[in-house]
Amino acid sequence: MKNVFKFSMYALLFVAALMVTSCQEEFEELPQPDEQQTIKANSSTAMLIERTSTNDGSFDNIVDGASCFALNFPYTVEVNGIQITIDSREDLHEIEKIFDKLDDDIDLLEIAFPITITYSDFTELVINNKEELRALAEECIEGGDDDDIECIDFVYPITLYTFDINEQQTGSVTVNSDLELRRFFAGLDDDDLISIDFPVTLELYDGTKMTVYNNAELAMAIENAKDACDEDDDNDYNDDDFTLERFNNLIVECPWLVREVERDAISQTDQYFEYLMNFTEDGGVTVKDRQGNVLNGFWSSRITDHGVLLNLEFDVLVDFTLEWFVYEIEEGKIKLYTEGGNKIILRNACDVYNEDPNTLREILSECAWVIKKVKNNGDEIDRLLGYEFKFMAEGVVTLSNGVNTSTGSWMITTNAQGRLVMALTFGENTNDPNRLDPNPNEIYFEWLLSDLRNDRLKFEIEGTAYELILQRVCEDTPNSPDGDVIEIRNAMMSGEWMVAQYKDGDVDETQNYMAYTFAFGAEHVMGITTGQTGITQAGIWRVLRNSDGKLKVYLNAGVEGYLEALTDDWEFVSMNYNEVTMEYDRIELKSYNDTNASYEVLVFEKL
Repeated sequence: MKNVFKFSMYALLFVAALMVTSCQEEFEELPQPDEQQTIKANSSTAMLIERTSTNDGSFDNIVDGASCFALNFPYTVEVNGIQITIDSREDLHEIEKIFDKLDDDIDLLEIAFPITITYSDFTELVINNKEELRALAEECIEGGDDDDIECIDFVYPITLYTFDINEQQTGSVTVNSDLELRRFFAGLDDDDLISIDFPVTLELYDGTKMTVYNNAELAMAIENAKDACDEDDDNDYNDDDFTLERFNNLIVECPWLVREVERDAISQTDQYFEYLMNFTEDGGVTVKDRQGNVLNGFWSSRITDHGVLLNLEFDVLVDFTLEWFVYEIEEGKIKLYTEGGNKIILRNACDVYNEDPNTLREILSECAWVIKKVKNNGDEIDRLLGYEFKFMAEGVVTLSNGVNTSTGSWMITTNAQGRLVMALTFGENTNDPNRLDPNPNEIYFEWLLSDLRNDRLKFEIEGTAYELILQRVCEDTPNSPDGDVIEIRNAMMSGEWMVAQYKDGDVDETQNYMAYTFAFGAEHVMGITTGQTGITQAGIWRVLRNSDGKLKVYLNAGVEGYLEALTDDWEFVSMNYNEVTMEYDRIELKSYNDTNASYEVLVFEKL
């Protein structure tokens, strides 16, 4: 994909005008009126021409993850459970929109095979399955080092001449596209001689056009432009068009958190991560570091033919002091870039920066909140999945698994930056018979709010790999019923169930669960019995609709033995209604497994 970044056109033209020599191999001038020079088909100049006319396969990397080929339109994909037909490049933005709904969910994309792909040389190949596509993608170079040159293009038509070894013209051809130019070169032998009918017009990534008059100028123009923009040969698809007015309104609307900083191709993110930037309409900008220290500076913006530029000036923050090209504003992010390996990524902090903590207090107190994820030093704590918080008046909070409950205290404050913080503590009375055992010390922290929505909250601990994600659950209240949730819940509570199938990818492990019987009871307590008269252990089950609108079945069967694999926030697939018994007798769930990039399938059947 062609992305616009800052590039000095004037410098390029100046250099091109001064350069009169080239490293390419040149031959004697032909005694013809146009005084063209021939080049070999395998010369450095010819290679630059081929690379410039190469088919760009990076524009659909969000689908195929490969820059050296692209999928032919139309084709069908399923994105996080939503089926989309891709008929054009514009349709790829719909995939990004679905992916960007949540920052930390698992983004799933399935392609409907067979498909046809087009390589960089415009040859085509039919792909029949995911394995074939994955194998080809692994052969591609990811990260911008592929051979195609995307920052400059030819303006067609272009006429080329062929010559024999005696430099006698043998033919001519006029090409009207990259495809025709590439195929012309494909038909040549390495030692064939060609020449180009100059002048030739080229168009840079920013729309600027330039004219070259000989081989040396052509080679220099392509060489200078080939690294002048970020070709975006990765799996992102985040290009966005915007006006100066839209940018200026956005930048002062809310504070912004620094998420990534790179200077001279060296990461400075650790130093500036989560610095808080606040832009004001009078051109001032204040930056608060993680300790709350304030640094002041100035900002201004302007529009050019290259797009919107943001100028930052600080006495102390030298890594920020630069005129930045505004590459993207979308989904609460601003991406800044300048050539030479410099970039800054900012994230909107409207909801997490709030001098009045009452907003978060009110949201927490409205309903119960269920643990979706807990990470402790980077490790996910599965045993707390589905545990329920209730935040009550007077700073009292309870955490329950349906059988036992621990009582503690909660408090909402702000840190030195003014960001909202939730502090949780629980009693350590080991004689309390109702106390959770083991006590959930993984959540005894001051949690920094990083994402606030009415139905989902995400907290982190600053500078660590600790994370807490809560999902709001209000379906038990009479004024907000969810018919689907109620129907699934009632079906699961209507009897005892067995595992009819458990598959992890292509591996069927059903036999590991044949001895267990499952009963989904009140208060979200799941009874798991081994054998007909064996021991029954308690777990957690819950049906809810998550913040993305998906029906989920939370199962917490513990973290030991085979049952650990069942502990997950499963996606509801279907229920089967038996017309004979007049009841639901089969429930199918699925969950994506990051480890082997495949789905786990869990099917319950009623006994």
